[in-house]
Amino acid sequence: MNTTTETLQRFEQTVQHYLLELDHFSLEQLQYTPQEGEWSLGQMYLHLVNSALYMHLKNVDVCLQPNGETGVKTEAGTAIFDLGGFPPIRIQVPSSPQYTPPQPTSKEEIVEGLNAVIRKMREIEPNVGETAGKSTVSHPRFGALNAGEWFTLIEMHYRHHLLQKERLKHAIAD
Repeated sequence: MNTTTETLQRFEQTVQHYLLELDHFSLEQLQYTPQEGEWSLGQMYLHLVNSALYMHLKNVDVCLQPNGETGVKTEAGTAIFDLGGFPPIRIQVPSSPQYTPPQPTSKEEIVEGLNAVIRKMREIEPNVGETAGKSTVSHPRFGALNAGEWFTLIEMHYRHHLLQKERLKHAIAD
């Protein structure tokens, strides 16, 4: 059983890796898209920041409110949490204004975003452990997740995108 403290530590290590890697790229490289319909490395970074700040952490907050809803996890949701992460496969979502992240305008924008996610994760973590089982918010694919599961999903999501980062890094180098 993972504690939220361990999840937060793993998350911070993963973000430190992303920040160190960021130093190796120019803004132009971060905006490079290998193929039509694929994201640039910078878009991937902004996807991580935006999904954590505007979906995952918002849902943690909702789950922490009294009298929330309760529901059930889907088979996919149960599998992800039993596995402790996403399977190492590419998940492609069709381009859309709601989902496709913008190109970054600066490296600072990415750094500030990642640091904002760390701050919010540190701030909310003490509250997550206490109420992990009560209210849920439904995830489009995984079903009803409680505050602890949404919190853990952020760490799993960041870890999952390490594969995409490596693929894009090689595309930039070629």
